[in-house]
Amino acid sequence: MKKLLFKLMQGAKCVSRPDLANGFTLIELLVALAVFSLAALALIKLDTTTIRSSQAVSDKLMARIVANNLAIEALTDPVSPTLGSGQGSATNGGRNFLWVRNATRGDVGAGLIRIDVAVSSTDGQSLARQTVVRGL
Repeated sequence: MKKLLFKLMQGAKCVSRPDLANGFTLIELLVALAVFSLAALALIKLDTTTIRSSQAVSDKLMARIVANNLAIEALTDPVSPTLGSGQGSATNGGRNFLWVRNATRGDVGAGLIRIDVAVSSTDGQSLARQTVVRGL
């Protein structure tokens, strides 16, 4: 078997073409460039989506902090908040927010006030809500 394989290998001729021995053809380079470009565009789109998503999360976090601050102010103020609605604006983390605070009598007892705080962006998008209960 080894003798037969050796004889077959002796009879085989290696054909080399000097024009194809080194480098890539223009078509191969263009196909590789197109594949690389598609991959790069997909990564750029992913990066843009990630940045947009992280900005939305950051806005909601800052709005939540504003809502918590307003609720704590209402809880710790020596004077009970007046019943009804109040509104205003606040800046946190370099961003401007609009807030609305509603104070209503609690259903459970006459000595409780329910305070609802809603925070939105300047374009009206609701970002955070906080509810606390305090005594008169």
